[in-house]
Amino acid sequence: MTAIQESPRAPVSSARANLKMLVRYKAWANGLTFKSVMELPEGEALKQRPTSFGNMVRTLNHVLVVEDIFRHHLQGRKHGYTMRNTDHTPTLQALWESVQAMDHWYVEFVDACPDEELAKVVHFEFVGGGQGAMTREQIVLHVVNHGSYHRGFVSDMMYQVPFVPPANDLPVFLRDCYRVDEPACG
Repeated sequence: MTAIQESPRAPVSSARANLKMLVRYKAWANGLTFKSVMELPEGEALKQRPTSFGNMVRTLNHVLVVEDIFRHHLQGRKHGYTMRNTDHTPTLQALWESVQAMDHWYVEFVDACPDEELAKVVHFEFVGGGQGAMTREQIVLHVVNHGSYHRGFVSDMMYQVPFVPPANDLPVFLRDCYRVDEPACG
């Protein structure tokens, strides 16, 4: 049986503290994933596979599009997307640069957002139709979980190459990188 005890380095938890950790985790995991995809043999990242988005790059592009949609919701702006991916597939390098900028935006947003703002409800329309309402906190949690979900698909595609991707799970991030008082990896 595992004993549950308070971490000696972690203060009392708060939603904002957890969100700060999670957006840094997202950036760290994206870095590992993109580094691995860039190391694959030529053509493997764009090779058609039996998956929802067809290949690794389109899957990662879908994650970016969804994060951009929700960023617009958080900003109270229209996003202009009519689907949850783009017609054009960006190069892996261009996509990586956009993902880094998006990760940076989410880290800055959470760092600057007061608790009372995180609790505010954002009303929006889903790309596929229908109305949605989520708190800012729930939106950030969705963005983090959505990225984790699709990085799992990318990892599965890497095993098909075959290529063994590095572990990018939250416990590995917490063990190797994250300190509440000094977040080294993010």
